Order: sequence, then structure tokens, then C-alpha cells
Amino acid sequence: MSKSPNLFIPAIGGTALVLGLAYGLSSREYGEDKIASLETRVAQVQANAEQAAAQAQEGAAEVDRLQAALEELQAAPSTGADLTQPAPVIDATYGLGRPALPEEVAAWNIDVLPDGRGLPAGSGDVFTGEEVFVEKCASCHGDFAEGVGNWPVLAGGFDTLANEDPVKTVGSYWPYLSTAWDYINRSMPFGEAGTLTADETYAIVAYLMYSNSMVDDDFELSQDNFLEVEMYNSDGFVVDDRPELEYAQWRTEPCMTNCKPSVEITMRATFLDVTPDGGGDSVMNDGTATETPVFSAAADATTGDDAAAEADTGGVDPALVAAGEGAFRQCKSCHQVGEGASNRTGPVLNGILGQTMGTVDGFRYSGVFQDAADAGTVWTEESLAAFLTDPRGAMPGTKMSFRGVRDEADIAGLIAYIQSFAD
Repeated sequence: MSKSPNLFIPAIGGTALVLGLAYGLSSREYGEDKIASLETRVAQVQANAEQAAAQAQEGAAEVDRLQAALEELQAAPSTGADLTQPAPVIDATYGLGRPALPEEVAAWNIDVLPDGRGLPAGSGDVFTGEEVFVEKCASCHGDFAEGVGNWPVLAGGFDTLANEDPVKTVGSYWPYLSTAWDYINRSMPFGEAGTLTADETYAIVAYLMYSNSMVDDDFELSQDNFLEVEMYNSDGFVVDDRPELEYAQWRTEPCMTNCKPSVEITMRATFLDVTPDGGGDSVMNDGTATETPVFSAAADATTGDDAAAEADTGGVDPALVAAGEGAFRQCKSCHQVGEGASNRTGPVLNGILGQTMGTVDGFRYSGVFQDAADAGTVWTEESLAAFLTDPRGAMPGTKMSFRGVRDEADIAGLIAYIQSFAD
């Protein structure tokens, strides 16, 4: 047993020596790898630094070049000719699209200019225009272009342009007839734009001209006589010279002396006669500058069958009254009769026979009827028949834009129907 340590100690010592040598060799290899890795990274950093330095030199050279170009431009004459050279012409294309066909261009090129350019071939007379207008336009603008509810008035207003609330119509305000033709052709009828033929458009415009006392009832409008029309307000527009004459004054220091003590609202936009937002008829109830008026659906007074049923015929032939009721269709867009009737574009017609002309309460008459009222002229069957036949001929200057009733039987029926409504 005493010899065992002597045998194991040399063996343990040899093992330890071997392990130590192995550890030393491995550590030396790791260190060499580490050094090699560090050298590689240093080389990469140096390469990146050299590349960055080269780019910086190139950037500095580009800056110098641009600065020199800028100085050259600044030193050049100030005509600006060199700065607005046309873009270079490039022969190559992207291969997209195709040239528009002539018919495609024509489909878009539909505008009509004041000098008549763009007008298509065609024609239309006043009589045809009245029929087309009643069918396609009267629901909004009235049978006689007088406007329904808040839909635009298209006729009259000649003596109102200087008023606080002018009536701007095709006749009173528009300087060019081409505006009416072009707009109607493009946008009307409402909701059915583009459905009118050229002849229908000519006819409607001719009827509007007649409604504004610009032509006679046998007038026919075409591309040949279009430019012969003289618009009432053709000289009412001027070139805007404010940039030359006024802008310099506006850009001075504002005046802050003698100011008004207060600012007051005198009118609201809701008072204006504009197209209703929701469409259809509407009426504006009473309102003030401080209280917004209320709009509500228009309710016609009792007319037609109900009115005829309620009316006392006053001894007039009932058959003639019934015939007149049918003829009154062309009148009721402007006039009302019967219980609850009120003034519209035209006055109430209850009890008109035997009444002094131009005296219906609350209605603003044209000058010719005011003169008749001053003279004490009374409505008779003969005078009413003459007026219904030719309103403008019987009462020159009347605001009533109606071409007249042509059928004598209709005139007799209308007089009987109106006569059946007493005050």
C-alpha cells in the first residue's frame, strides 16, 4: 500500500502537463483568429473612409460647378430668354392612347360663342317653341316663362335693373343670345340634359325672345339670322379695369376715421329669388332682416274642378263655363280664381268684369295698367276679349308675356268661366 502514491503521482503530473500544453495551443489559435478579424475590420473601415472622402471631393466639385453656373446666369442679361426655352422635342412615344377621332372631337366641341361660332344647322319658330316649352320647361318656368315658385323667371324685368332687387332674365340682363342657346342645349330640360334637338333648341330660344317682346309671334330663329338679334342689355357690361385703376388704391393703408358707428344687416340671401334647393314649387313666408323667412310647399288655391263645383255660374251658360275651365289651364300658372285665390305672377281674376283696370289689391301693375286705373277704364267683355286675343296689342307695355288666345270659342269660354267667379 505504501507504493501506491508513488505510482499515481507521476501519472497525474503527466496528464496535467498534456492538458496545459493543449490549452496553451488553443488559446494561441484563438488569439491569432481574433487578431485577423480585427485587421479585416480595420481594413474595411479604411476602405469606407477612403470611399467617403472620394465622394466628398466629388460633391465639392459639383457644388463648385453649380455655383459657377449660377454666377454665369446671374451675370447674363435679364431678358429671361434663355430661361424659357421650349421643351426638347422627343421622337420616342410611350405608346399609350390614340388620336381622337373627328366625331369624338365634334361630340365635345358643342359650345356656342357670341359671334355665332358653334351654332348647328337648324331653325325653330315661336309657335313651335311655345309647344316645346310648355311640354319640357313650363313645370319649372311657367307656361309664359314667368317662373313657378322660386324657379327662375325668364321673361320681363326690363325696368328693374337699377332696383335694389333687379329681375335678371334672358331679356332684361343677358348680353348675348348665344348664352341662352348654349345653356339650354347643354343643360336643359332639368334632369334630361342633352335630349333636345337643334331645332327644338332654336324654337325654345325663339319663344323666350317672343316672351321678352324681342320678336313678333311669327318669328323663326336659325343660324342665319341669329346674329341679327339685338339684346336689351348688350351694352350693359364693361371690361373689368379694376386691376389698372383701383387695385393700387386698395393696397394703401386703410382709412380708420369717420367709420360708421355700427353695421346692420339689411337683407338675407334667403330673400332672393333663387332655384329651390329641393326642387319643386316653394313660397317664401314673411320674414325680416333679423328673422330668417320660412320656406314651405306652395299650395294652390282651389281651382279647376273643385272651384267650378263651388262657383256660382251667375246665370252664365254652364256648358260655356265648363269649356272655359278647360281653356283656363293656360292661365292658371299666373292667375287664380275662386275662394282663397291670391295674387301670383298675375292678379286674382275674381269679379274682374265691371271692375276698374289695374285695381286688384296687393298686385303691382305695369305702367300701362296704372294709367288705365287713373283714367277709370273698366273691364268689359269686349275689352277683356281684345286683351285675351292680343295682350300686347291691346295694352302696349304690359308685363304679361302671353302670345294670346287664337280660338274665339276659347275666348268666349274663358270670359264665361272668369265671369262665374264673383268677388
